[in-house]
Amino acid sequence: MRKIFLMFPGQGSQTVGMGKDFYDKYESSRNIIDKLDDELKDIIFNGPEEKLRDTKFAQPAIFAVSVALVEALKSLTDLSKFEIVTAGHSLGEYSALAVSGFFSFEDSLKMVKARGQFIGEASSVNPGLMAAIMGMKKEDVLDVCKQASQVGVCEAVNFNSPGQIVISGTKDAISKAIEIAKEKGALKAVLLNVSGPFHSSLMKSASEKMKVELEKYNFIEPKYPIITNCDAQITKDVSLIKEKSVKQIYSPVLWDTSITNAISDGFDTFIEIGPGRVLTGLMRRIDKTKKTMNIENITNLGTVIEELKK
Repeated sequence: MRKIFLMFPGQGSQTVGMGKDFYDKYESSRNIIDKLDDELKDIIFNGPEEKLRDTKFAQPAIFAVSVALVEALKSLTDLSKFEIVTAGHSLGEYSALAVSGFFSFEDSLKMVKARGQFIGEASSVNPGLMAAIMGMKKEDVLDVCKQASQVGVCEAVNFNSPGQIVISGTKDAISKAIEIAKEKGALKAVLLNVSGPFHSSLMKSASEKMKVELEKYNFIEPKYPIITNCDAQITKDVSLIKEKSVKQIYSPVLWDTSITNAISDGFDTFIEIGPGRVLTGLMRRIDKTKKTMNIENITNLGTVIEELKK
């Protein structure tokens, strides 16, 4: 049985008009998008872009469009023929959880909105920055963080691919880390256009609120397992998912390890579903020998369906 890895993008991949071609053509996609309120649906399709960048709109928008695209794929091909595992980068983990079947779309949409709110509140109380460090080994980036931590919080939080690690923390510490990284020979050390120090220990208050929020929902036995961000381990254990969903908010995203673990388990076809091609690009940095595709428009969808027929 062919082993398929479905992966879902996080915040930053959003674009005005995303999913509109699926909405217009596929009833299965339209049924998902129509569950959004009119304001969010209008922002997704018509913008303005600055509104869509706002976390409170961006996160549910990316989540909903990603799930809507999966529904179109399911309506056109029989996924039961494949062994499937899912994963998502940061916010994308909720897309993966919903597609896997841990909870309903309606409940997961409420969770995503709450998560965005709590992260926004934590960022207001503990403002900070994030930066991408390119072209440095993991141990060297960790050493940069250790040095910069003398002036504030500085943590490595997104292990995206070999040579691409994102750091997060307080303004002074991240600014210091960028200086140190450049001195140590980083190819690039640049600030990211984000509104807070995501996935760092500064997000602990958001995780505490999310823990309370998740108690409102029933988690069910999923159809597909998921590889979770916080530990890069595969699970279908419902009892662990609440715990991991809380931990995810203040823990590093172990994306490169998630991919290599999937490859070790025999997964050889990787499909990014949702706006953008960020994860497709990372995949090629991690292992360019694996079949990697993405679905963000109807043309991509056709290409993927043809590939899955082989």
